[in-house]
Amino acid sequence: MSEFKIRQYEMSQFKRKAIEAIFKHEGGYVNDPRDSGGETNWGITKRVAHQSGYDGAMKDMPKEKAFRIYARRYWDALALDLVEQLSPTIAAELLDTGVNQGVGRAAEILQRALNALNNVGKLYGDIKIDGDIGPATLAALTAYLDKRGADGEIVLHRGLNVLQGAFYFDLTERRQKDEKYLYGWLRNRVA
Repeated sequence: MSEFKIRQYEMSQFKRKAIEAIFKHEGGYVNDPRDSGGETNWGITKRVAHQSGYDGAMKDMPKEKAFRIYARRYWDALALDLVEQLSPTIAAELLDTGVNQGVGRAAEILQRALNALNNVGKLYGDIKIDGDIGPATLAALTAYLDKRGADGEIVLHRGLNVLQGAFYFDLTERRQKDEKYLYGWLRNRVA
């Protein structure tokens, strides 16, 4: 029995709610040969499922297995427990971006937005755009939210969505076959 099957994993209510929102967009089993992600269930690709210890048929993957994969591979990888303490809204947005565009890109989008919104370094210094939400990124996010407040949280959320949406347009320009998905990405992923 793999470590994946035997290890217990505690999940906060907010984390579970954020992942449940991902399921609403991703749906169940899909095997669209035109989709670059290939065979998926609950939005988890076969490659990611296997890398995460699931070795059964994708069509049969239980939802709870997908929950655990999302929690470990996306939520935990982005340090979203720490982000959630500062802004649940931003944590949920980063989860969505991480799932759909990769955790490194989600972290880079946050870092780019924080650098662009720091008023030329007057609110806090620029941070390295390295795709890792670590102490410097969390400190910048804390400083930003402390100085900008609730209105700043709304603006940052919009900025993250703008960068996420821009990536979808760039992607469809590079891979025309993905134009099929652009409408849905913009409808479901960019608020």
